[in-house]
Amino acid sequence: MADWEYIFRKKGIVFKEPREEIQALIKLLKKEKAKKILDLGCGTGRHTVLLARKGFDVYATDISETGLKMTRKQLKESELKANVKIASCYKKFPFKDNFFDAVISTQVIHHNYHEKIKFCISEIERVLKPRGILFVTVSAIKRRRGATMFKMVAPRTSIPLNGEEKGTVYI
Repeated sequence: MADWEYIFRKKGIVFKEPREEIQALIKLLKKEKAKKILDLGCGTGRHTVLLARKGFDVYATDISETGLKMTRKQLKESELKANVKIASCYKKFPFKDNFFDAVISTQVIHHNYHEKIKFCISEIERVLKPRGILFVTVSAIKRRRGATMFKMVAPRTSIPLNGEEKGTVYI
């Protein structure tokens, strides 16, 4: 697994701008009257901050304490609030069943083996309300963040042997 703690300490806020699709998602969330949103794998908070600014009740989780500190700092500087806590998306989520109106996760859940990813998906299903909104992006591109060499570790699963995300599992 990539050491996100190391990446965020070394590079700071790696992903600065929200993904362009998030604006359309915000329109959908407002139309569907979604209030409580989980930003799963929030990193340094680009989507957490935007969603809080748009008036949503945002919960953000990540495995990197450094990323979460950056998220909290941006929220404080913008005079915004969100519930930010350390948690892995591959372990039981620290939330009740049917807790969220929507879950977003951008470029996160594909960083593991199939069994762990399936568990993550089952946890998303558990915490998402029936008819809730799910927005997930994943990457299956083999040339990733400077990586040029890969090791196949399972069917359709590889690990970069070099580059910034050396050691990160990709499906």
